[in-house]
Amino acid sequence: MGSVVLSCAIAVAVLMVGTWALSVRLANVSIVDLVWGLAFVVVAHVARAVVDPNPRIDLLTALVTIWGFRLSGYLLWRNWGTGEDKRYVAMRKRSGDKYWWFSLIQVFGLQGVLVLIVSLPVQLTAAADDVALGPVAWLGAAVWLVGFVFETVGDAQLARFKANPENSGQVMDTGLWRYTRHPNYFGDACVWWGISLVAFDAWPGILTVLSPVVMTWLLAK
Repeated sequence: MGSVVLSCAIAVAVLMVGTWALSVRLANVSIVDLVWGLAFVVVAHVARAVVDPNPRIDLLTALVTIWGFRLSGYLLWRNWGTGEDKRYVAMRKRSGDKYWWFSLIQVFGLQGVLVLIVSLPVQLTAAADDVALGPVAWLGAAVWLVGFVFETVGDAQLARFKANPENSGQVMDTGLWRYTRHPNYFGDACVWWGISLVAFDAWPGILTVLSPVVMTWLLAK
């Protein structure tokens, strides 16, 4: 188990430091958003590579990979050509010349730590003794599917809404957006509760219950 956690930590550190170096060269910290989902994919595949093949890590890797690539692909499409996000522009102005190292800690380092915390269900159950998929695991896969559909459809509906000039300045309250203020965030939370339920199906997965709580809190706040 220790080798899985250490390997994942090293992989995420390399990914984040490499992305930070690229952001300095491009003068654009927004690229961190594109690697958020990919970082979880890296964790899942590294964890799977360290342990012997088993049904649980195979399922977790598939769920995380599909979610991560969709999220990063969507953000790449949405943000292409828009320049640096206004949040990072404001942070850059406040920090001045020290922003290059400040962003390494405050942006890339922090997100790397959060990735490792949220992905603990994947890491700790990769080497679990019980690798069979029980009812709780399949319930988790079902919850993941509900969440994935919500965030995918929600993002598509919002993109279509914003593309219509007649909707400028309007608040979307149609489609899934009439039922929840942020179906994409609700879907994201469901995705990670679903992934965690797959992990909870085997010891010591249940010990990582704080991980989906952290993701839900981040989305809500």
